[in-house]
Amino acid sequence: MIRRLFLICCALTLPLLAACDDEGPPAGRTKAPDTVVFSILSTEKSANLQILWAPFLADMERQTGLDVRPFFGSNYTALIEAMRAGQVQVGWFSNNSGLQAVRRADAEVFARSTDPSGVDGYTSVLIVPASSRVTLEQVLRCDRSLDYGAGDAQSTSGTLAPMTYLFAPRNIDPQRCFRVVRSGNHEANLLGVANGVLDVAANNSAAMEQAEKQQPGFSRRIKVIWRSPRLPEDPILWRKDLDPAIKERVRQFFLTYGSAEGPEGERQRRNLNALNFGGFRPADNSHLLPVREMEATARLLQARNAGDAAEIARAQEALDAVRVERVEAEARAGAAPAD
Repeated sequence: MIRRLFLICCALTLPLLAACDDEGPPAGRTKAPDTVVFSILSTEKSANLQILWAPFLADMERQTGLDVRPFFGSNYTALIEAMRAGQVQVGWFSNNSGLQAVRRADAEVFARSTDPSGVDGYTSVLIVPASSRVTLEQVLRCDRSLDYGAGDAQSTSGTLAPMTYLFAPRNIDPQRCFRVVRSGNHEANLLGVANGVLDVAANNSAAMEQAEKQQPGFSRRIKVIWRSPRLPEDPILWRKDLDPAIKERVRQFFLTYGSAEGPEGERQRRNLNALNFGGFRPADNSHLLPVREMEATARLLQARNAGDAAEIARAQEALDAVRVERVEAEARAGAAPAD
């Protein structure tokens, strides 16, 4: 999940945002050594995409001295594959898609986002129309009477969290539970529920907040019937083989942007707020341990529900190993000096 509300569209009117699509950088354009292609998930439709992203990307280009080119992917797989193919060097991912990029695209986490509210993390939710009488109990009845809006297959909040915390513990397969299952991005699911096209859908608290910011009063058209435990904020990744000197320039930009005093810092913070970011903090692949634990928990629950003793043993071993890693990472973090 990636969690923010942005639209698929290429800002052809702005030189900085020229020619971008799911196929990667434009054919025939060779990436220069001082060029960085930055990937962004276009989870929503917005006529203001170029307005939202242009100031941030322009500052990134100016402060790093790099030629920064954006790549807007319409789904998580497009972002992962673009990084795997070397078409993208740096990217903003959801936690689950970021984990897949680490596994499949030679990527690693170097920073993580924060929320402008100061609350660390967000929640996955199930939403229904505000006037609906559908309850969580009715959803879990699994009588195939409801149309369900699922998230992207690689979405943390739209797919993994509901499966881990809601469906798998009850031995529920959403494909067999609902009359129709439609996979969509956050905006599609929000609008589908608000307009009564979907009876229930997965979403997240950050997407709902951004929708309310863009359309005041939107929150009155939907209601939440389930919330997950709090999920970690989104990671920023780069390819491991990115030139170390370029890595350092990119790292310094992310970790200092929006922290300055005075008018310039205030301007940067406004740019971040427009993107629903509160700034960035240093991170590494241990940031993905919570989502790995969720993934391992879901695997164990599915094995138990299937009664597969061998798979239960393998899944339990994998979950125990992740938990040991998490405890060790937390101990290291606790011993590290404060930023």
